[in-house]
Amino acid sequence: MIINIIILIIGFIVLIKGADLFVDAASSMASHFHISKMIIALTIVAFGTSAPELAVSIKSMLNGSGDIVLGNVIGSNILNILLILGISGCVHALNVKSATVKKELPITILITSLFVVLLSDKLLSGFENNLTRSDGITIILFFLIFIYYLIKTARNKMNEDVDEPKFKLFNSIFLTLVGILCLILGSNAVVESASFIASKLGVSQRLISLTIIALGTSLPELVTSVVATRKGEYDIAIGNVVGSNIFNIGIVIGIPVAIFGNINHISFSYVDLSVMILSAVLLLLFSFKDYKLDKKEAIMFLIVFLLYYSYVIGGV
Repeated sequence: MIINIIILIIGFIVLIKGADLFVDAASSMASHFHISKMIIALTIVAFGTSAPELAVSIKSMLNGSGDIVLGNVIGSNILNILLILGISGCVHALNVKSATVKKELPITILITSLFVVLLSDKLLSGFENNLTRSDGITIILFFLIFIYYLIKTARNKMNEDVDEPKFKLFNSIFLTLVGILCLILGSNAVVESASFIASKLGVSQRLISLTIIALGTSLPELVTSVVATRKGEYDIAIGNVVGSNIFNIGIVIGIPVAIFGNINHISFSYVDLSVMILSAVLLLLFSFKDYKLDKKEAIMFLIVFLLYYSYVIGGV
């Protein structure tokens, strides 16, 4: 038990230091390539912080635990907006770019809605809820539209004025990879040690999966966004969350299901799916008014998060 507590503490330290390095290196790399920090956040940062979810997803599919794959993604996407942006917005009001409000957030809502529709066989047609290989391929195709949008946007913004890079190009790329590795190792250490400690304390496996696993795999997004906010890198803080939610559905769900096959006998609550869509819609509505997520709106995110998790824990 003591060893696992020590590993838990070390894991958090590695996470925080890795996120600090990751934000600086990714920002520097954006400057070298004359690409906006939002594009870097929506791609490299989002993919890097979604790596723990992908690892859990593949491992769960190989073990035949499809519900863990779905629960991890649904829980992480809710946490990313309600908890992570809630905490980040309390640290400092977050400026949201016009393109994010008019393009990236609607894309997030669109792919989230597609995901919910594909999971609602019983509600829409009366059949058992399943996520098939063809559903996985459909999700990937929608995700490719997002990638096409990013490539086109990146080309249009290649000549924009950017900040002076903090590191040389090679160092920026190398330190970005080191930062991603620290995030993965740190989050894995936290999840494994926290799960062990919780099981020793008599906490049920279901509650562990709904809380510790979902929270643990979202730790890279949480630490990265909070660190980015404290550094004034609001594009990275917002882009990390928006991009991660899209990557979670497009990559963390789409690829394993397309490769390994169906997820059958799905058991989930439509409340979870509704909250997942609601959180994305609220982010769009809050940002649309003044292109900013202020502290009052961030606190509202945290209130919704607490209400939702009260329901989750109460229903276990």
